[in-house]
Amino acid sequence: MATWAAARAEERVVVPTRSRPRAVRRERRVTGGVLWIAVVAALLAGVVATNVAVLRLNMKLDRLGRERADLRAQNAELSSQLSSAASAPRIQRLAAKQLGWVQATSDQTSYFKLLPR
Repeated sequence: MATWAAARAEERVVVPTRSRPRAVRRERRVTGGVLWIAVVAALLAGVVATNVAVLRLNMKLDRLGRERADLRAQNAELSSQLSSAASAPRIQRLAAKQLGWVQATSDQTSYFKLLPR
């Protein structure tokens, strides 16, 4: 039994202290925490960048919507001007004023029939 007691005494002496692995674990915990903080910060930066891009696109869409409304108003105004410029009374007035033409009366008008072949 003396050998068992001596072996146990040696085991107790040989057992390493736990202070060094605990220090390594604490360093790993700190390194892991810093790593997670960096990952979360990168993700938040990505979210902020995405929100800024969406905001810019919304501002551009608003500007383009206003421009589209302005262009539609201009098209309507130009269409109105074209319609009034192509009206028959205006053309008759210009023909009489500039060229001296007048509208033919009914006794000056003659009709003829085309014969089929």
